Amino acid sequence: MSDKVAISVANLDKVYKLYDKPSDRVKEALHLTRKKKHTQHYALKDVSLTVKQGETVGIIGTNGSGKSTILKIITGVLNPTKGDVTVNGRISALLELGAGFNMEYTGLENIYLNGTMIGFSEKEIDEKLQDILDFADIGEFVHQPVKTYSSGMFVRLAFAVAINIEPEILIVDEALSVGDVFFQAKCYHKFDEFKEMGKTILFVSHDLSSISKYCDRVILLNKGTKLGEGTPKEMIDIYKQVLVGQYEEPETDENLLDDAQLQAAAKKASGENASAGQNPELLEYGSGKAVIKECFVTDENGKRSNAIIKGTECSIHLKVEFMEDVEAPIFAFTFKNSKGTEITGTNTMFEKAFLEGCKKGDIKEITFTQKMDLQGGEYLLSFGVTGYEGDDFTVYHRLYDAINVTVISDKNTVGYYDMNSKVTVTDGKES
Repeated sequence: MSDKVAISVANLDKVYKLYDKPSDRVKEALHLTRKKKHTQHYALKDVSLTVKQGETVGIIGTNGSGKSTILKIITGVLNPTKGDVTVNGRISALLELGAGFNMEYTGLENIYLNGTMIGFSEKEIDEKLQDILDFADIGEFVHQPVKTYSSGMFVRLAFAVAINIEPEILIVDEALSVGDVFFQAKCYHKFDEFKEMGKTILFVSHDLSSISKYCDRVILLNKGTKLGEGTPKEMIDIYKQVLVGQYEEPETDENLLDDAQLQAAAKKASGENASAGQNPELLEYGSGKAVIKECFVTDENGKRSNAIIKGTECSIHLKVEFMEDVEAPIFAFTFKNSKGTEITGTNTMFEKAFLEGCKKGDIKEITFTQKMDLQGGEYLLSFGVTGYEGDDFTVYHRLYDAINVTVISDKNTVGYYDMNSKVTVTDGKES
């Protein structure tokens, strides 16, 4: 990764005027009234960020947080109300479905239209045409108007164009969720190639596994403001708090989390005498109606241990005290790798194991017993007590990355999970 800056955004605002009815817009435009007929909505407010050349940066946030808006401003689709944007390098952008395409044109005509808009000559597009067609793989439909395409066909062509014109900066906005699983795999393989080539990638996605896997850094937006930036793991953990309304903004003039604030937000001591494998700086939050008092892992012999031999039985334990009545609590655990990607997990609702209510003062001990089939390596174990209050999902208590679990193995297969295949090889018989 270079120290050179590919994208610089400084103090960016994007403000929209909202009117109660269309006639108010006309009255204000024609100065027929002295009274303001609009209210201001900040899609973005004082957002600054920097992306270095060769860096892969993800932007996450809830719907309406300004993710797509900032990409549109960077690519020139929208103008900012205030602030500066500097881009050093040729951009190829895949924004929402339909952006940059003429619906009346054929797929082939749109390839040349997009290439020309980016700055390629017809000859240069001719040289790249076959690669684009091979990647899109939509056959004779390329000669049909794109208004006749399915959403899957459309995104295949759009991504094929964006990825094969050799951009220096690739910007993608959630578009990959439209393609089928095979096409998504092909796109992510291209992501890997781009990273190896030192290209700059900026993308928005709700797929937190992809954010965790591909991004060097993540920017978290919320209601138009930049809430923080940091490693994928740090930002994803905070984003999950935002999703359930459990995030408390730091008391600063700027709603930013610097390194010290990140550590303070994550540091919830489990005691100086914490057991082996327990994280003294785990992240915890919740409403407090239920509290996880203890969590640990036992091996096949029933002894507490954070080292489990692959292929043996182990148990995951929770001890929960209820501070208030809870109608239908859900107890859960999740394994993540060191990058924060969720590998596997379950809860009592999935397992249909506990569907009862709990009273204030109740203490429940929950045990999940299973065979350990994860590959050898280091994992982080998180716990939660959640539930539904009416239609609202509520977090009573969560402990992120509470325990480190080491899986010991003398045989690892591909990926995270061992299929435990039984292999049979026999002599073939000629017919």
